Amino acid sequence: MNLVLSKKQLIVHNCWKHIIKKPKHFSFCSIPGGSNKSTAEEISTILKHKNWKMLLGSSEIPQKINPDVVYSVLDRNKLVVNPKRLLDFFEWSNQNVGMAQKIDSFSILAFALCNSNNFGNAKNVFDEMLQRRYSVMDILSSLVKCCKECDECRSKIVVFELPIDAYRKKGMFNEAVSMFLGVKNEGFIPSLLCCNTLLNELLNGNRMELFWKVYEGMLESKMSLDVYGYTNVINAYCKVGNVKDANRLLHDMRGKGCSPNLVTYNVVIRGLCSTGAVDEALELKKSMEGKQLVPDIYTYSTLIDGFCKKKRSREAKWILDEMCEVGLDPDHFAYTALIDGFMKEGEVDEAFRIKDEMVERGKSLNLTTYNSIINGLCKIGQMDKAVTIKGDMIEMGIFPDVQTYNYLIEGYGRKNNMNKASELLVEMTDRNLVPSAYTCGVLINAFCNSGDICQATFVLEKMIAGGVRPNAIIYTPIIKGYVEDGKFEEAKHVVLDMWQKGILPDIFCYNSIISGLCKVGRIDEAKMCLVEVEKRRLRPNSYTFGPFISWYREAGNMQVAEQYFWEMLDCGVAPNYATFTSIIDGHCKYGNISQAFSVLDRMLQIGRLPNVQLYGILINALSKNGKLSDAMDVLSELYNKGLVPDVFTYTSLISGFCRQGNLEKAFLLLDEMSQKGVKPNIVTYNSLIGGLCKSGDLSRAREVFDGISGKGLTPNGVTYSTIIDGYCKAGDLKEAFRLTDEMPLRGIQPDAFVYNALLHGCCKAGQVEKALTLFHEMVEKGIASTLTFNTLIDGFCKLGRLSEALELVKGMSDMHIPPDNVTYTILIDYCCKNGIMKEAEELFQKMRGKKLIPTIVTYTSLIQGYHRIGEKLKVVSLFEEMVAGGIQPDEVVYSSMVDALYREGNLHKAFSLWNELLDKGLLKGHISETLVGSWCEKGEISALLASLNEIGEQGFVPSLAMCSTLAHGLNKAGYSEILPMALETMVKFSWISNSLTSNDLITHCQMDGHTESVGNTTKQLAL
Repeated sequence: MNLVLSKKQLIVHNCWKHIIKKPKHFSFCSIPGGSNKSTAEEISTILKHKNWKMLLGSSEIPQKINPDVVYSVLDRNKLVVNPKRLLDFFEWSNQNVGMAQKIDSFSILAFALCNSNNFGNAKNVFDEMLQRRYSVMDILSSLVKCCKECDECRSKIVVFELPIDAYRKKGMFNEAVSMFLGVKNEGFIPSLLCCNTLLNELLNGNRMELFWKVYEGMLESKMSLDVYGYTNVINAYCKVGNVKDANRLLHDMRGKGCSPNLVTYNVVIRGLCSTGAVDEALELKKSMEGKQLVPDIYTYSTLIDGFCKKKRSREAKWILDEMCEVGLDPDHFAYTALIDGFMKEGEVDEAFRIKDEMVERGKSLNLTTYNSIINGLCKIGQMDKAVTIKGDMIEMGIFPDVQTYNYLIEGYGRKNNMNKASELLVEMTDRNLVPSAYTCGVLINAFCNSGDICQATFVLEKMIAGGVRPNAIIYTPIIKGYVEDGKFEEAKHVVLDMWQKGILPDIFCYNSIISGLCKVGRIDEAKMCLVEVEKRRLRPNSYTFGPFISWYREAGNMQVAEQYFWEMLDCGVAPNYATFTSIIDGHCKYGNISQAFSVLDRMLQIGRLPNVQLYGILINALSKNGKLSDAMDVLSELYNKGLVPDVFTYTSLISGFCRQGNLEKAFLLLDEMSQKGVKPNIVTYNSLIGGLCKSGDLSRAREVFDGISGKGLTPNGVTYSTIIDGYCKAGDLKEAFRLTDEMPLRGIQPDAFVYNALLHGCCKAGQVEKALTLFHEMVEKGIASTLTFNTLIDGFCKLGRLSEALELVKGMSDMHIPPDNVTYTILIDYCCKNGIMKEAEELFQKMRGKKLIPTIVTYTSLIQGYHRIGEKLKVVSLFEEMVAGGIQPDEVVYSSMVDALYREGNLHKAFSLWNELLDKGLLKGHISETLVGSWCEKGEISALLASLNEIGEQGFVPSLAMCSTLAHGLNKAGYSEILPMALETMVKFSWISNSLTSNDLITHCQMDGHTESVGNTTKQLAL
């Protein structure tokens, strides 16, 4: 039937759409309403005759007919006249009406045809409705209206299903789903067959959003799914990776009296394999036997493919063997998957055995199988064998395709054999195979990797000339190649050229340039690239921000590095492990442990779990900072996450405990390493040797040293340096020199550390001549350093050879080795101890002139020196300068200061400072006792007692700690006879209770080894 509207008819139809909105007295034509009725009656009568077409054609009816008349005729005769005759009349009227038919006419005709089971012609009616572009709502409204007016219609549901099917078959899925939902909302429920078919089409078309709408509509309508419906939904869950709900639905089926069939199980098995849950898939296959279901070729092939993709090809081979045992003949898919799996795992021989087995079973290799073999051989670099296989396939009448040549070209590209790659390209074109964009990309990438950017650019130009349009992936290697050559302007020009050609550069193009610029320190240009990324509305990723973070981290500017880190998060970019590692390692490197843990917290917030490397960095930082308790807490967290610490993590902890002298814990961790299968490295043993040497256990250190070779390790320079330094400090220079002589025999040259250790040992032992020999040897080797000079200068000073020490300082300047604050401090300390304060002061001023910062030792030496010669003002001046410079004085400085104030008669200030220091625990008991003893020398006891009275009268109230320390000091200095008088003064001014005796004060102040602070003793006394 010809229902296609002519151009003229469409114009009339459009006019009619406008006219229908006018008031009701407007009509289609000039024929009055009464005439329409009589015309419809006349037509109805004629339609009862067989020769109705001739009768209508010979009458005046063709001049009278209009859409209203047609609608009236169809409505009057829908249950009387044969529906096929009504359809013929409708087609005849289309040629005479001259304007669009009413939509209700189509609906009535569709109902009439369906009622007589003439579904084929009914379908054609709906196709015509769709062609006339009626909206879904117009069709639905018309069908609902006609349905309500026709109670006698037996096929109401089918009428609603036909437009759903019509939309579906034309690929108009949005309209199909809208019609389904509209029909449902009107209270009509399409059949399960209609719904299942729609679901299946939506699933195959990957229209998942629409799929779930239909499924939800079915549930709302309380439709009971059959096995086909369940399988569709299970398949949908698997397709979106929701295997959990797929499995749940599989079990729900049985509870609802619907037994899953083989297809259902295969769908779930495929879904499980696609998500990597191959063990669960295999268990499901085993459970089929109890359900009287027999796995088919598809079941086994799916499992084989799944196991191979998980790099478990050996197990996949067992599944293939089982498949053969149950009488199934593996297909090409199963064999190809297995061959591909073994090739990817590097088991080439096994892959070829499978190939031979495949041929023995009568399965000839196809193109896909050959390509899998060739791809695998190319990836492991066996290019000659890959080319031989290509020859074999040609002999078998199977000709290589573009993919075959892509694999071979890529393989030769990896080996930088561009001549062979180019030959294959020529061979490919000789076979009339057109290189794809991937082929060109492989060649370009290979030329760039071999450093031939010019040839890569040539391939790109030929590619464009050949009509193959490149994309950003093709351009990226060229950009990267220019960047690696330092040709940043050329790289930027390539990006600009892409924009001009309408090829959109992706973020990776810009990342290459940003990374390169950051590596060479052109950070401002890199920032300009980042600005362009934002301007071009490209979405940055972690590789965009990563180079900035790394550059600022290496520059020591963690504040700016962290700004980029937080900016990355603000942009919605999730940092990768490399970025997290970089920022955390940076904070740890510069001692910002709390900031490192803040970043770790953020990492956990966004769902990223730290790996062993990250935990290792944190543990190493904590260990280096002496926070071993916190480090062990992090180790416990690592265990709780199911991770096993690596050698770096264990060594960090062992090194930390060795530095703290806790060798027992260090060796326990060494044992734990062995238990967990983590092999210690030479750094581990070096830490243990260093810890043992530091603790003075040289024999055990040597035991560890001698046992290294038995562990399959070789001692390195650090190992020898550590043990030699231990022997030097222990005074065993003979063994130290013997080990030094052994080093070259093991291919290890003694370094500056070894020489400095020996030098220090010789100086300590007073062997200056031997020390000088070592020193001159070091100078000749060019390894003499400031430390070397300082060691020798210290040795000369200890022997009282100041002039020679000063000559060495002069020699440092001649050799352009700068003296440091240690150099001057050694000399100042010697001068101060020997009372030559003028030279000490000159050295101190020279030190300042060189912008060297004095240390606590420098100030202590000077303060003690001036204190000895009674220069109290100088002591006070240096003390104030020291504090102003941010240097915390030690006990010696404080005691000198208190003594100076006391001796110059500033009693109140002296006792106040002493009292404050005792309360804060900054002075140990023995220091205070020494002070009291010195004040009682030369018959100054009465002066001391007078001082106590004087400060009492001034209103000064010392603490209980000071009183008890004073009593203990007098007793220890041998002045116990004046203790009662001192006690009387203390009671007199209410410093202590009159119930306390001098023995009470002395007893409570006694400290074992003088290691407890007086502050602690005071607390005990108060209690």
